[in-house]
This record gives sequence, C-alpha cells and structure tokens, in this order.
Amino acid sequence: MESKQNDPVIDEVREVRHRISEKFGHDPARLVAHYIQIQEQYRDRLIGVAKTAGTADRVVSDAEA
Repeated sequence: MESKQNDPVIDEVREVRHRISEKFGHDPARLVAHYIQIQEQYRDRLIGVAKTAGTADRVVSDAEA
C-alpha cells in the first residue's frame, strides 16, 4: 500500500468540502439539496453530456477517436 502524501491542493479541497458539509449539519439530504440548488443557479455554465446507450461500457481506441 502506498503511503499517503500531502498535497496542499487536495488538502484545501477537503477542507472546503468539510466546511460546506458542516454548514448543512453533515446531513447528506441537505447537502445534496444545496448542490442541486447550485447546479440550477449556474445551469447556463454547465456543459451537457450526450446520452448515448452503451457508451459507458465501451472503450474508444485511438483509431476510433
């Protein structure tokens, strides 16, 4: 097993995520509701994902890309 290395960026992301979770009492339902609200608020900035059947299971080779 690899030893855990400190990465300041990862540590900061974890700290911010913890503060956001704490703001909602570490309640998953409230946290998800918050993220859904943020998603709606910034919907115009999001990039959609094409919905194509079977693409999740298929690996595209370099020749096909």
